[in-house]
Amino acid sequence: MKPGILAIDVGGTGLKAAVIDDRGQMRSERQRVPTPHPCPPTLFLDTVAALVKPLPDFDRIAVGFPGVVRDGRVITAPNLGTEDWAGFALAPALSKRLGGAPVRMVNDAEMQGLALVDGSGLELVVTLGTGVGTALLRDGVPAPHLELAHHPLSKSGKTYDEYLGNAAYEKIGKKRWNKRVKRMLEVLDILLHPDRVHISGGNAKHIDFDLPKGVTIASNDAGIEGGAGLWREPAAKSPRAGRVPARGASAKSAPKIAPPAESAPAKRSATRKPAARRVAAAKA
Repeated sequence: MKPGILAIDVGGTGLKAAVIDDRGQMRSERQRVPTPHPCPPTLFLDTVAALVKPLPDFDRIAVGFPGVVRDGRVITAPNLGTEDWAGFALAPALSKRLGGAPVRMVNDAEMQGLALVDGSGLELVVTLGTGVGTALLRDGVPAPHLELAHHPLSKSGKTYDEYLGNAAYEKIGKKRWNKRVKRMLEVLDILLHPDRVHISGGNAKHIDFDLPKGVTIASNDAGIEGGAGLWREPAAKSPRAGRVPARGASAKSAPKIAPPAESAPAKRSATRKPAARRVAAAKA
């Protein structure tokens, strides 16, 4: 059997991983461990290496990361709580740590979107968890990433993260939080006029009002399943190691990918707060 894709969904509260096939179907049980806090890159790599150890063979890696990522590097990682992430070349570091398989990495909401969207029109993914994540896709293709989570939403100037993140949910309770989610959906509809909105993330289960037409709630497994979509897309300009055989696979089974040149972006604070995600499955 052809080795699968190792899909890693990085969250503020949990790290999840599974091996999937080219259609996004699970080939293994999903593994999960709590996200360490703080979680500098070295500890992250150690934790992920232990997390994926029981999983079957893979020859590609897909990563959904909660922050701004570009060219295989992390620009911001607010929910991982350390400045060490700013400018860190995670894709090549993860490839090296996990045996040399090539890595493609996007924002976690975008990876969820690749599993959730219908692929026609303008679709918005919103993730409600530790923070708020968003991804916008046009005809199934991710648009340039916007960190809406850090844009003011409330009259008092609170950002999406501050207004709707898990800390706000625990502080104000379910009833008031649901009113805020309604407000967010109204604002996003005025701002973007999406054809469809997919809501996901750990706190999506707390939504208890009738959703507007075109808005659905989806399974959090999309954060893993979207890894297949990431490898169906044309190769992005992202530093990653050339392909090597999967664990237990022959050199013939792994197509060769030439690594593009790396470019190091200017270092910026990694603790600016991030974005989120979404999924499908209509709510009654």
